[in-house]
Amino acid sequence: MTPAEMESRIVRYGDLMPCKTAFIDAHTPGSDQKENFTIIGGGVSESPDQHVHIAEAHGFNIGAAGQPPKCRNSLHSHRTAEVFFVLSGRWRFFWGRHGTAGEVTLERGDIFNIPTDIFRGFENIGNDYGMIMAVLGGDDAGGGVIWAPQVIRDAADHGLVLAETGKLYDTKKGERLPEGVAPMPVMSDAEADAYPAPTTADVIPNYVARYWDIVALADRKPVKVIGATGMLRDKPGFEVDLITRASATEAMHRHDRQSVLMPVTGHWRVSWSANETYRAGTTTLAPGDTMSVPAGLDHSAVPSMTGEAALYHIIGTDDAAGPTWSAS
Repeated sequence: MTPAEMESRIVRYGDLMPCKTAFIDAHTPGSDQKENFTIIGGGVSESPDQHVHIAEAHGFNIGAAGQPPKCRNSLHSHRTAEVFFVLSGRWRFFWGRHGTAGEVTLERGDIFNIPTDIFRGFENIGNDYGMIMAVLGGDDAGGGVIWAPQVIRDAADHGLVLAETGKLYDTKKGERLPEGVAPMPVMSDAEADAYPAPTTADVIPNYVARYWDIVALADRKPVKVIGATGMLRDKPGFEVDLITRASATEAMHRHDRQSVLMPVTGHWRVSWSANETYRAGTTTLAPGDTMSVPAGLDHSAVPSMTGEAALYHIIGTDDAAGPTWSAS
């Protein structure tokens, strides 16, 4: 076997291919300027136009959302974990049946392990285009998105209909549901009202970690941000660590499954040894780049320039991908 090139496992920020029609709210005013990205795994897009950069199953999905100021993502829910960290911009996350149960504002590097089975949305409240990176639990991301009923009703007013197959159809373009395919069932208002609506005080201490708090703890070794023993104690089917300049090491190491490197700040030099599949090599990752490291490959990651440097490291676990919300 000829050794493969590692570049095929790296998705550069500048090469990300957005989809502007990924979800049912793509035509709804206030949500119609957002861009969605599927970086690793199949994601949860409802559009056949969504480009998948790395389709290989990792036990979790990596995606992203890019939005101009005042653009919002509509209220929805997932059955598996949805974790966001802010790459750029200033973001308000809100949740509850009508998005009024609680909210939190996040900035660069902050991370939010959004509880499963609650309605949530988010908007860019900064002055420039912003990007948030996402980790979704499971290879099938829980079977897709569960929309609040008002979102589906609003979308229909603007021509978009979601089929029971999870595919979008644009009636303003003359598209119709295929014969024998029904619309996606819309939950009743009573069913939606029964969803949990935790308060801000319920959520922030257990599901939000601030970037500078994590960095302060990563002065000697990487910090486990999400995991059974993490700052945010949870077992969503993957673990998230933060590595900083102070806790990075040149020592080579390996994992028994694929892992993912996602810089938040600084430039990182990633080196790896040769094996029967991959040539030895070195590359540099910048904020917004995503690298999938193969299982069993000896590698290291260290900052390559002076200044602030931190990256998130994600690896799957054998834990179930959800649920994660608990009123306790």
